[in-house]
Amino acid sequence: MKTNHHSLMTRLAFCLLPFAFCLLSQAAAPTDAEIRDAYHKSYRYEKAQNYPDAIKALAPVITAYPTAYTVNLRLGWLNYLTGSFATARTHYQTAIKTAPDSLEAKLGHTLPLMAQEKWEDVETLAKQILRVDPANYTANLRLAYASRLQKKFDAAEAILNGMLVLYPTDISLLTELALVKLAKDNKAEAKRLFNDVVILDPENVTAKAQLSKL
Repeated sequence: MKTNHHSLMTRLAFCLLPFAFCLLSQAAAPTDAEIRDAYHKSYRYEKAQNYPDAIKALAPVITAYPTAYTVNLRLGWLNYLTGSFATARTHYQTAIKTAPDSLEAKLGHTLPLMAQEKWEDVETLAKQILRVDPANYTANLRLAYASRLQKKFDAAEAILNGMLVLYPTDISLLTELALVKLAKDNKAEAKRLFNDVVILDPENVTAKAQLSKL
């Protein structure tokens, strides 16, 4: 009887283990004050360009809330800054899954994709954003960039010309259009555009370098 009783208690203990761990996990969840403190520490580390510690500061939050939008969005950004592009993408994907209509998460996700030169994926995300917000500056610029690097020069040029109607002196748009013209072997037009960039931004490295070649 003692052996049976012991066996019964052992089985019961193992059956209760998952429940006990669940309770422990809930008990270990950070308080609101601890969450605020974790974010504040993370921002301070980021300001000091200490990105690994900025990530570590949020460990209690991501452990307790692995699918939460805000912490995944931030960890996507911080991991991008450290060069951990695959991890950054995972966090951005989680953020997008949690908030499918979020444009900021999709824009954030384009950063590690661009770093990994996944231009088709950048194009796909940018177009998703533009279906909701057709005049979105960042999405248009990144779509033009991705299009140029896929040798879709006419598409890139059309995007940039449309955006320059809204932002006629924007340095990034003018520089990108000049690079498209250069890729199309329209050197005269590229030179004109690079000269415009240097007038607006005398220390522009890209424009000065290209003009020296032209």
